[in-house]
Amino acid sequence: MSFIPVNEPLLNGNEKKYLCECIDSGWISSEGPFVKEFEQKMSASVGRKHGIAVSNGTAALEVAVQALGIGEGDEVIMPTFTIISCAMAVTKLGAVPVLVDSDLYTWNMKVDEIEAKITDKTKAIMIVHLYGLPVEIDAVLALAKKYHLKVIEDAAEMHGQTYKEKPCGSFGDISTFSFYPNKHITTGEGGMVVTDDEELSERCRMLRNLCFRKDVRYIHDEISDNYRFTNLQAAVGLAQLERLDEFVERKRAMGRYYTERLQDIDGLILPVEKTDYADNIYWVYGMVLDRKIQTDNKAVQKLLAEEGIGSRTFFWCMHEQPVYQKEGLFSGEKYPDAEYLARKGFYIPSGLALTKEQMDKVISTLKRVMAQIN
Repeated sequence: MSFIPVNEPLLNGNEKKYLCECIDSGWISSEGPFVKEFEQKMSASVGRKHGIAVSNGTAALEVAVQALGIGEGDEVIMPTFTIISCAMAVTKLGAVPVLVDSDLYTWNMKVDEIEAKITDKTKAIMIVHLYGLPVEIDAVLALAKKYHLKVIEDAAEMHGQTYKEKPCGSFGDISTFSFYPNKHITTGEGGMVVTDDEELSERCRMLRNLCFRKDVRYIHDEISDNYRFTNLQAAVGLAQLERLDEFVERKRAMGRYYTERLQDIDGLILPVEKTDYADNIYWVYGMVLDRKIQTDNKAVQKLLAEEGIGSRTFFWCMHEQPVYQKEGLFSGEKYPDAEYLARKGFYIPSGLALTKEQMDKVISTLKRVMAQIN
């Protein structure tokens, strides 16, 4: 029985050609010419003036938060339902994540809960677009303007997505991307910070590279990490970026195909196809078990795995993370909708290399599994 993984990237463009150029030229480090070209073209693709490539999406968030001057005791509002990288970028600096619940329709943060969480310690709002649809950005930007707050936009999953026809990655003070293999654009590992602020971009470049001083290389006025991005990664990223429009259409076609054939399954809540501000980009094809289903996502995933179908749970909530509970963070906090998504949500194979035959196998297997569960 052949196993269908939850994701497999598509690498049949110019990736090999550009990698060979790196090897033939000897430029394989972060000093290579593909890095600058990828930064310029990626940032331009979302209408930003500056791009700073880094080693991964987590690094992009850490650089972005530190570059904004967020530090000890500051508060950053963000969703509880997200990857831990978002909270880590804040807590590593001694700042405090302030959490909001999730919207069950889009799976994104409830923007109508943000204002009540703003205090005199609040320094920023972190927008995190999840799974395929963007956050309702206008409402967040209005709050940021009203209370003079910074906005960090985590667009890690939103390559090629738009909000009201404007690219995700173009909003707020600073935005971040991830290029992990399950993203629409992959470099294996990798990430990028994009911004329109030249001073902020220069600070990000310094933070990416151990905070070397510009005047004297081996003297440091503050601490950062080595977040550098290699020419090899940039070569792959550039080849991927060339095909972004194609990849977006491919993902949307896959999403439509799944929805058409899964919509009659009792007990499954499928992703929203569109809102009044965006069409779903289907970063992954996720779904949520109806509340009437007594089991959780793991039970369904176990049955899928036994049939050779890969799947993955949704994110776990920040207020329920053991590491933060040990530190006394979020004591007594409850976010019922986010908790429901974390326990009942999962996604099925939806990588760019997935074939129609594989999708048909996933569909038939999921139907059998849900019939058994029901």
